[in-house]
Amino acid sequence: MIDLRTFTYIDILQPKLAGFLQTVSAGYQPLESQAALFVEVAPGISINQVTDVCLKATSVEPGMQVVERAFGVLEVHHFDQGQVRAAGDAILQYYGIQESDRLKPRILTNEMITGVAGHQSMLINRMRHGDLLAEGETLYVMECHPAGYAMIAANEAEKASPINLLEMMSIGAYGRLYLGGSEENIREAARAVVECLESIDGRANPGR
Repeated sequence: MIDLRTFTYIDILQPKLAGFLQTVSAGYQPLESQAALFVEVAPGISINQVTDVCLKATSVEPGMQVVERAFGVLEVHHFDQGQVRAAGDAILQYYGIQESDRLKPRILTNEMITGVAGHQSMLINRMRHGDLLAEGETLYVMECHPAGYAMIAANEAEKASPINLLEMMSIGAYGRLYLGGSEENIREAARAVVECLESIDGRANPGR
């Protein structure tokens, strides 16, 4: 029995998220303005078959394929949104399920820290793979379940407001998103994140 944890389309990859993925992805690097699909399933080993199915059925390129003990993750992208959606359809058909069988995202943490101290910004900057956080800026941290929804949250935040994408963790037990910028811009981005995740339908999420 397959557990479809995350299944999300991104219509237009925003510049900062595209650049971030180019830093952390092991496969074909996505480009700004491409469409993308992010899939997370359990058991993780089945993602190998899923990759085979969508690559043979469409022209999408894989940015990452990660097989963990519990979860498997696949990200594919293409400039043609139709190809990306066709890849998603091929995956759903292979499993014999529907998009609505995914888990509905849950936001576990949604917090802002204004006027970040210099030593805390230093700690964040040492662990991030994206933009830098300057002393005195506002830090936003969001934690979600399942982890994969952090990616669409990052993209929608960047669409809504000129923020800095510090870090995005979309693999593992929980997803995390770190943003930096002015308080006004961060508040706008945070609203977009919440609206995005709350609008995604799916089956009831017990949070594990």
